[in-house]
Amino acid sequence: MDVARVTCLLAAEQGLQVNQEQVYAAGLLHDIGRHLQYQRKIPHEQAGAEIAEGILIDCGFDRQERSDILRLILCHRTKPADAEKNTLPALFYWADKLSRNCFTCPVQDQCDWPEEKKNLEITY
Repeated sequence: MDVARVTCLLAAEQGLQVNQEQVYAAGLLHDIGRHLQYQRKIPHEQAGAEIAEGILIDCGFDRQERSDILRLILCHRTKPADAEKNTLPALFYWADKLSRNCFTCPVQDQCDWPEEKKNLEITY
């Protein structure tokens, strides 16, 4: 939920109109494939997109809406180029990073993430 909320905030700051229902769907589903990343070594954004498509169909999203949501899920781990920094996928990427609560994690010192990937302060 935090990824979706932060994405909507960033979009509003940029004056970018977004479909909040789609942003929230992507926010809820973007990490759904994480277990397959660990079990089968499949990048979780790819596994998540495959799982999410069926859920989105069941929820009544049409083909274009599913495509837009899946694009956000698939790109949430890919740093955008500077020319794309004000696009919805770029904002979703940054929201995913900003929503990490590393600063409250009780096992932060045992984390495998490099320090530069950890979100150690509240910026919003």
